[in-house]
Amino acid sequence: MSEGDTSAKGPESTTATAPAKREAKENGKPKKLPPYHVVLMDDDDHSYEYVIAMLKRLFGHPDHLGYKLAEEVDAQGRAVVYTTHRELAELKCEQIHSFGADEYVATCQGSMSAYVEPAATGA
Repeated sequence: MSEGDTSAKGPESTTATAPAKREAKENGKPKKLPPYHVVLMDDDDHSYEYVIAMLKRLFGHPDHLGYKLAEEVDAQGRAVVYTTHRELAELKCEQIHSFGADEYVATCQGSMSAYVEPAATGA
């Protein structure tokens, strides 16, 4: 990202989680779908303002959470911005790719990069 904020990020997690959908098992009980992360990648073509606005519009994240995630992606090179079932994670990743260029950065060529990865289940 293009802002030169040097404030340190604490170890706390700032990811949001969507309710997991369930698939029906043969015995009629719902089966919980495995979780997937939507991971936002860092670049130098997008401002904090862009990241905050995008996260607010696409995920409903409040400004303070958007700012924390912008700091995390800036400092760590990536940030998990959402956790949900695979189908919705893939849709949200595509929405990030389609969000458009940053109006605050004149040299910005397009949307940010993101990908989907399986979340550790710890089971």
